[in-house]
Amino acid sequence: MSKALDLTLTDDPDQQNDVFVAAFNSGDGTIFDQLYRDDAISNLSGKPLNGAERKKAITEFLATNPRLNSKVQQTYRTGDTSLLIVEFHLEITGEDGTPAKIDGTCTDVLVRDENGKWIMAIDRPVADEPAA
Repeated sequence: MSKALDLTLTDDPDQQNDVFVAAFNSGDGTIFDQLYRDDAISNLSGKPLNGAERKKAITEFLATNPRLNSKVQQTYRTGDTSLLIVEFHLEITGEDGTPAKIDGTCTDVLVRDENGKWIMAIDRPVADEPAA
């Protein structure tokens, strides 16, 4: 039996990052989508999506078994809003079946929900420009 993921986010940005990476690498879009507000915006698909469109895009993408590694670079917090700047490294399978790597920076905005827990409001990964 597999161990259930603890999706609880705290004020520790590194712990938050560990939760996101574990949920992402689970390959289960439903698990990963639990980290988002219902109205959260994510451009993980390359365009800003929310609601059912966001969940569908996340679920389809994670079903391809990408692997994420990331590190929090900067954090800013005011009241119930937190901004994380995260460096990410993503391993995917290209459309032709060959492995590919994408590096970039993600800007994440988290807010506290009505239960006082952190949850994703905006997820904006941006891939680095390829070297010339």
